[in-house]
Amino acid sequence: MDDKAIAAFFHRLDRSFFIDNENKNWAYLDEALPIGYGQTISQPSLVLEMTCQLAPEKTDRVLEIGTGSGYQTALLAEFAGEVYTVERIGELARRAQERLAVLGYTNIFFKTGDGSAGWSESGPYDKIMATAAAERVPDELVDQLKPGGRLIIPVGSRGLQDLLLITRDINGAVRKKSIEKVVFVELKGKYGWSER
Repeated sequence: MDDKAIAAFFHRLDRSFFIDNENKNWAYLDEALPIGYGQTISQPSLVLEMTCQLAPEKTDRVLEIGTGSGYQTALLAEFAGEVYTVERIGELARRAQERLAVLGYTNIFFKTGDGSAGWSESGPYDKIMATAAAERVPDELVDQLKPGGRLIIPVGSRGLQDLLLITRDINGAVRKKSIEKVVFVELKGKYGWSER
């Protein structure tokens, strides 16, 4: 996928549509904003960067861990064939599904629950994106990645993580590359940060 096409759609997508609290007025800022339930809508420049790094194609089946407001989901659905998105918090999932229906997307499949183990029933996936940070890379997500696939996930400690691009070649070999330092909310479940 052409990064220019992704950037053009990104600039047309109204971020304020995905915020329904007092932070709607600040949607134009390039920073993460609270959306309730301890969750955030990510910094727009980072959403664009992660989407370009993932490089979704119309033939791709994409797994998203953390639907949140649905903002990142819309970008994925615009360029991928199918998007399977998992959100732990039921109310956020419901609102996101309503918003994305209004935008006319019919290629998004929703699941409410713990996304740290992926969504194995619908896998494997060409691309996987996690929008919450893990202490280590979830084995289940790597297992659900097709040969030739790409996985984007923030990994590290509370307060600072590496945004990793994980690729799996046609022989199944897995490689990791750090893109940049980031700060994300925690991925819950067994891959969340240990309490110490």
